[in-house]
Amino acid sequence: MIYQRRLTTTFILLCSIVLIGCVDKVSSPSGPLPVLRHDPILFVHGYLGNNGNWQQMEDRFRADGWQDVELYAYNYSFIDSNASSASEIRDQVDKIIATTGSAKVDIIAFSMGSISSRYYLKNLGGAGKIDAWVSLAGPNHGTSDVENQDCQTTPCKEIIPGSAFLGALNAIDETPGLVRYATWRSNCDATIIPTASVVLSGATNNLAACIAHLDFFTDATVYAQVRNFVQ
Repeated sequence: MIYQRRLTTTFILLCSIVLIGCVDKVSSPSGPLPVLRHDPILFVHGYLGNNGNWQQMEDRFRADGWQDVELYAYNYSFIDSNASSASEIRDQVDKIIATTGSAKVDIIAFSMGSISSRYYLKNLGGAGKIDAWVSLAGPNHGTSDVENQDCQTTPCKEIIPGSAFLGALNAIDETPGLVRYATWRSNCDATIIPTASVVLSGATNNLAACIAHLDFFTDATVYAQVRNFVQ
């Protein structure tokens, strides 16, 4: 999630290039609409991440019967506000619906992606277009980990505990609409502090085994639980 310390300088530079023009996996529809087996899934990566983070999870969904036309991941800026990223998520969801003919889309978000996608649900009309929303290790109420970092970018500042951004996002109703909300957290996650920050009122909140922050991408048990929730 938030500070993926395993990234090399080269990787960060490559990510910076990517955010100049976000990868758009969803094309305009041409010809007949596909026959869907499941709601399409939009994967939303975390801070300093990219769409490649989801490769293993996407492969697992394919092995369990999801089609390529039902799986979408993209790159978004880790410099702009989470509100800006939420606008990108809105556009991606609209394109997926237009391309596939699906009534609704599922979102699986990791870490910071939980914040931008929640903003989309609450403020940009997303609650009417999303069936299931999943937060893997999301700093839904902030994380004190950023207080120990050189937190200079806007999205980083937005997840400081007690920030005005989080206050507005969590006000009144943390899980608006008829969306099925679920979260996963781990007591061994050293990036989300405290672990309880992930928990949302009105969501199905799950405690994973003792796994590290980045292990949410690859943990087989977490995957199986998420798959069962969204299907």
